[in-house]
Amino acid sequence: MSKAITMDELLEKSDIKTLAAGDVIEGAITNVKKNEVWIDLGAQGTGVVLRREIGHGQQLEPGQKVTVSVIDPEMDEGYALLSMKRAIKDRGWDELQRVFDAGEIIEIVPYDANRGGLLVELEGIRGFLPVSQLAAGHYPRVSGADKDEILQKLNALTNKPLRVRILDLSRKDNKLIFSEKEAVKDDMQERFAKLKVGDSVEGVVTGVIDFGAFVNVDGIEGLIHISEISWERVDNPRNYVKVGENVKAKIIAIDKDRLSLSLKQMSEDPWLEQVKAFKKGDIVEGKVTRITPFGAFVQLSPSVEALVHVSEMSDDEDVDPEKLFQLNEKKEFKVLDIDTENRKIALSLKEAKTKSKK
Repeated sequence: MSKAITMDELLEKSDIKTLAAGDVIEGAITNVKKNEVWIDLGAQGTGVVLRREIGHGQQLEPGQKVTVSVIDPEMDEGYALLSMKRAIKDRGWDELQRVFDAGEIIEIVPYDANRGGLLVELEGIRGFLPVSQLAAGHYPRVSGADKDEILQKLNALTNKPLRVRILDLSRKDNKLIFSEKEAVKDDMQERFAKLKVGDSVEGVVTGVIDFGAFVNVDGIEGLIHISEISWERVDNPRNYVKVGENVKAKIIAIDKDRLSLSLKQMSEDPWLEQVKAFKKGDIVEGKVTRITPFGAFVQLSPSVEALVHVSEMSDDEDVDPEKLFQLNEKKEFKVLDIDTENRKIALSLKEAKTKSKK
């Protein structure tokens, strides 16, 4: 009498692979309900995907083929418990690892932002693009590190495609970090190689801060320091340039990843023309613009400023410039010296008074 063969023995002898937790397999949807989706796994039976295990935003319908991951190969009811989300993630990590290893440039679309950067979901995996890894054109340049303004600028980048490279990836730690700077690095190096000090470039002002203005020059970040904005003395850069304004500037230095630019050097220095009106020994009228312990600065013309040293204010050795002068006060001074090369003019108050008494 032949021995009865069990189902397990039949399965072992056949080519049908027994399901195991963690397997990733393909099946066809047979039924889509409110809280679950039923999957035909062919010879491996039937499985169900609960709502929480369905990937974000997936449109499902009967007959559609899907890839699923096995959570429990056989529930008490006889069917397998499956996950679409986990299967997407498993395949996603494999694909992201390949992209990372190859150093490929890919496109992402951030779905949200916080003050630290942009939130991204790619291949079913959540990732992050830190503010520090944004390219120059997207970096939120704000005055005083205003966190609300930074968040506002980052929110403007959500739902918009960005080209990035994967900066760091760890399936074990569930870490996925993107960088837009890395994606444009090679292109930036090529552009940098074509630029040299003295070149004139055009750009868009991306941020105005207390010490100058940032400019996006075809994707390269440039800085116009406050001292290079105008030939005049600049107290507030915001009075000279605005965010979004197109400007032409001269490259005065090239750093590792930034250009140092000058707005004022795009025009002739008016100081050199206006200083011709003054000669050594002249008695001139000027307006006091700054008062310091060592002297006072006096404006002689729109672009010409001179210094009255404390030793040239009075014969009194204990003279206090704060008591002797008032801001915007006009007085007469004698021109002691004109140093055209260093753009300096020395004035004397006490000699002007002596001359006026004679």
